Amino acid sequence: MDISVLWMFPVLLTLIFLGIPVAFSMMLTTLAFGWMRFGDILFLQMAQKVDEVATNYVLGAIPLFIFMGAVLEKAGIAEKLFDSIYMWTRRLPGGLAIAALIMCTVFAAASGVVGATETLVGMLAIPAMLKRRYANSLVAGTICGGGSLGTVIPPSIPVIILAPIAALPVGDLLAAILLPGLMMSAMFIIYITGIATLRPEVAPRDMEPDERTLPEKLRITAVALLPTAFLILTVLGTLFGGLATPTEAAACGSAGVVLLAIFYGRFSLRLLFEASLKTVSLTAMILAIVLAGSMFSGVFFASGGMRATTTLIDQLGLQPWSVMAVILGITFIMGFAMDLISIVLIMMTISMPILRTYGIDPLWFSTVFLVTLQTSYLTPPMAPSIFYLRSIAPDTMKLKQMYVGVIPFILCQIVVLGLILTFPGLATWLPDVFYR
Repeated sequence: MDISVLWMFPVLLTLIFLGIPVAFSMMLTTLAFGWMRFGDILFLQMAQKVDEVATNYVLGAIPLFIFMGAVLEKAGIAEKLFDSIYMWTRRLPGGLAIAALIMCTVFAAASGVVGATETLVGMLAIPAMLKRRYANSLVAGTICGGGSLGTVIPPSIPVIILAPIAALPVGDLLAAILLPGLMMSAMFIIYITGIATLRPEVAPRDMEPDERTLPEKLRITAVALLPTAFLILTVLGTLFGGLATPTEAAACGSAGVVLLAIFYGRFSLRLLFEASLKTVSLTAMILAIVLAGSMFSGVFFASGGMRATTTLIDQLGLQPWSVMAVILGITFIMGFAMDLISIVLIMMTISMPILRTYGIDPLWFSTVFLVTLQTSYLTPPMAPSIFYLRSIAPDTMKLKQMYVGVIPFILCQIVVLGLILTFPGLATWLPDVFYR
C-alpha cells in the first residue's frame, strides 16, 4: 500500500506555518500532489470542485448569517441589547460580566461568527467593566469565553460547513450542539457569580441607585430585547421545526434584521453598504477555504488516502476510543494555528469515514469535535480568541492576565466535554425530540 499520499498533511502544515494563507496552502499542496498523481486531468477535477461548491445550496446560508451579524453591529442594536440586559443583572455578583456573557450568547445565536461576537461584545463591555474596576483577568476570560460560544450556539457557521462532510442534516447537528452550548454558557455564568461572591474585589457590585421604575424597565427591555429575541427564535424555530432549510431561515433572518434596523431608526444606505461589504469580505475568505479544502480532500481520496490511513491505523492496532482520542488531540493542536473552517474541512473529511467503520455515532462525535475545537480556540499560548481580544483591549490589559483569565473558562469547557463523552444523550436528545 502506497502511503506517500499521507505526506500531503505535513506539507500542508509546513506551508501554513511558513505564513502562507490556509486557502493557498491547501491549493498549492493539492496542485503538487495532484499533478504528480493525475497529470492534466487534475484541472478537470478542480473545475468540478468549483462547480460543487458554487452550486451547494446549504453554503448559501453563510453570507446570509454573516449579513445578520453585520447589520446588528453596524446599526447599534447590540448596544441597546447590552444596556437592557445589564439593567437586570447590575445588582448580581459580577453583574456586568454576566450581562456581557448573556450578550455573547444572544449575539452568537444571531450571527454564528466567533470573531464578530467577541469583537463586538468586547468593544461594548470592556470599557464598562474596567470603569467598574473589574479585574483584568476576569474581563479577559469573560470576553474570550463568551466570544467562543459562536462555535457551539446555533446558527454556527462551522456547523453549516461540517454537516455535509459528516453526511448529517444541518438541523440535526444544530439541535445537537444547542444543549451543550447553553450548558457552557450557564457554567460560565455560575463561575462568574461564584468568583464575584468569594472575591468581591475582582468584580465590584454596582451600588448606584437605579431610579427607573419597573414599568420603565419592562418598556426598555421590550423595545431592546424582544424584537431581536423574536428574530432569533424565528430563525432557529423554522430550522428546528423543519419549516425551512438553513438557507431559507438565514434569508428570513437577513430580511428581519433589516426590518429591525428600520424599527430602531438606524437604517441607511451607508449601513447597508458597509454591512454588505463586510459580508462579501468574510464570505469570500470562508468560501475560498471551503473550495481549497474540497480540492484537497478530492485529491486525497482519489489518491487512495483513505485506504492508506485505514491501513496505518490497522498496523498500529488502535482501538475505536484510541482513534477518536488521536483525532481530537490533533484537532486541539491544530486549533492553535488554523482557523475553524480549515480544521473542520481537513479533520472531518478524513475522520468521518474512519469513525463510521468503528460504528461511532457521527452526530455525537461531531458535537464532541465542535466542543474540542472551541476549547482549543480558547487555550493559550496560541489561542485565536486571545488574539481577537488583544486587538480591542487597552494597553493596561497584559497578555499574562489574558492567559490567566481564560483558564477557569477552559475548565468549564472541559467539564462540558467530559459530560458529553460520558452521557452521549446530551448531544442526541434534542435531535430525537425535534426530528424523530
